[in-house]
Amino acid sequence: MKGRTVKTSTLFALSLLCAQVHAAPFAYVPNEKSSSVSVIDVATGTVVREIAAGKRPRGIAADPAGRHLYVTDAVSNALLVIDTASGATVRTIALGKSPEGVNASADGALVAVAVEESNSVTLIGAADGQVLADIKVQGKNPEHAVFSPDGRWLLVSAEEAEQVDVIDVAARRQVGTVAVGRRPRGMGFSPDGKLAYVACELVNTVYVIDMAQRKAVAQVAAGKNSNGIAVSPDGAHVYVSNGIDGSVMVIDTATNTVSHTIAVGKRPWNMALTADGATLYVANGRSNSVSAIDTASAAKRADIAVGQLPWGVVIR
Repeated sequence: MKGRTVKTSTLFALSLLCAQVHAAPFAYVPNEKSSSVSVIDVATGTVVREIAAGKRPRGIAADPAGRHLYVTDAVSNALLVIDTASGATVRTIALGKSPEGVNASADGALVAVAVEESNSVTLIGAADGQVLADIKVQGKNPEHAVFSPDGRWLLVSAEEAEQVDVIDVAARRQVGTVAVGRRPRGMGFSPDGKLAYVACELVNTVYVIDMAQRKAVAQVAAGKNSNGIAVSPDGAHVYVSNGIDGSVMVIDTATNTVSHTIAVGKRPWNMALTADGATLYVANGRSNSVSAIDTASAAKRADIAVGQLPWGVVIR
């Protein structure tokens, strides 16, 4: 009877642990120099574990259910598929040299990876990890490839470009470009997919793109080295990180003006919002931290220590 009791207690503890692992939401932060992903419990604002992730993890995305992370490893030139429950790498997908940004389609069926040295975007089937296409783009050193909400388009930004490239996902090819400023970096779509917002680092500006016209229809002055972009779930605000200024600006999309500027850590980079839009998490590359911002008050709530050189954030 005693042995059965111990066994039952052990099973109960393991079940509880699994439930905690799958509890939501968590923020996942890839740390380039620590070869890890820090896992932050959004409810408590604390790091609850570290997951080994290749040698130089950079881009990160997750499936809609939060069961798998997709992490690019710049050393092994691969996409790592990580089980969030166990922390194990369950699949390694070979890519071209220097993969960076990764994004998953809203339905979870596809994953897109920007591959710098091949000037291409690799499209992968999420279910089986098969490479479906390697799509050449005009911009050199592509950094981000982001799906439109309906999954029809991919926008691609590149370090050596003055445009964002437009990929038709079904056709598996680039079908156009939209002129913007020098070195487009972070991008995000309005919830209805009609507009896209692009931070252009070398001109300190966010460009507002009308996707139907494939034309920039507005420009918003940002801080020095504007970089990351996050769009609120209701589309009312766009957040842009400014690398040199160490700040995040809040753009009111109704007027395309900056309403608030929030000090964060050193070299803020890529960002993510919680599903309700209440909290913005900002990766501070040179501070080895993530800043949590309360969006209602437009004020920093906390700085959370993570690994070395955090690249970005995904929340599930």
